Amino acid sequence: MIETSSITEIARNTIGIQIQSLNSLRDDIGEYFEDVVKLIHRCKGKVIITGVGKSGNVATKIAATLSSTGTPSIYLHAADATHGDLGMVETNDVVIAISKSGNSQEIKDLIPFLQNNGNPIVAMTADRDSYLGRQADHLLYTPVEKEACPHNLAPTTSTTVQMVMGDALAICLMELNGFEAKDFAQLHPSGSLGKRLLLRVGNLLDESKKPKVPRKAPIREVIHEISEKRLGATVVEDRGTILGLITDGDIRRLLEKTQDISAFIASDVMTQQPCCVESDVLAFEAMKMMKNKKINHLVIVDRDGNYKGIVHILDFIKEGLNGY
Repeated sequence: MIETSSITEIARNTIGIQIQSLNSLRDDIGEYFEDVVKLIHRCKGKVIITGVGKSGNVATKIAATLSSTGTPSIYLHAADATHGDLGMVETNDVVIAISKSGNSQEIKDLIPFLQNNGNPIVAMTADRDSYLGRQADHLLYTPVEKEACPHNLAPTTSTTVQMVMGDALAICLMELNGFEAKDFAQLHPSGSLGKRLLLRVGNLLDESKKPKVPRKAPIREVIHEISEKRLGATVVEDRGTILGLITDGDIRRLLEKTQDISAFIASDVMTQQPCCVESDVLAFEAMKMMKNKKINHLVIVDRDGNYKGIVHILDFIKEGLNGY
């Protein structure tokens, strides 16, 4: 059993070995890398990334990163490819084959089809003189001095270098494609960035809940409306015009000051000129305004100023918009 102090040393050594190979990768990047980026940028089809084993896992991640940053990509398992999945490969696709040794049998079996099909082949390998390195049209050299594994067997350094090479490709292509935050949001509508850039405050409204009372409504009616609609507030209206807002907090404060509130009507309790925003305002911007004004409710209107409903600060938090 190793000592605790040795565990830290092993971890640092593991990271140090991988950093050495990443430094070599950085220093080696040059014209060959630029050629591959330009090839993919000109591609009229998609990028197909293939590999087996741990390289296949890396290929899956790189394909996902490219797709989410504006470069259509898919993963093709090299073994499945020669058993029917080659049907997903079209002539205008670019293929990136990942193999540390460059001599994986599954990759070797795949190369003749790709060559006959006319697909540009990009090799990502640690061995320039391997079968893959020699047969490919372009080479992405991923240098590996040694694996971090003490037996130099388990893919560790090699997969790290492959992943970083994939990230470098993705970021360069993002820049060339002018891919911006709004584009990223379009591809990640359920993520926090997507919601910040796409979600409108009107999307938070519950159409079945639209609390409102007339200005002369007795306080009992006000309490009933707030309780029934379960939004913690109600709008006070007069002939379609928004006069004010009453929250459950307003009711509590009234009860603290007055024992008998039966004589009060809505207009006695309401906050006049409540904060209103149009339904197409970004939810993220509306939430920031609420935090700045220290309010928990926001009245939503359409472009003509017609009352649409109420949103609560918790509606924003439920959508993951509680921080900025």
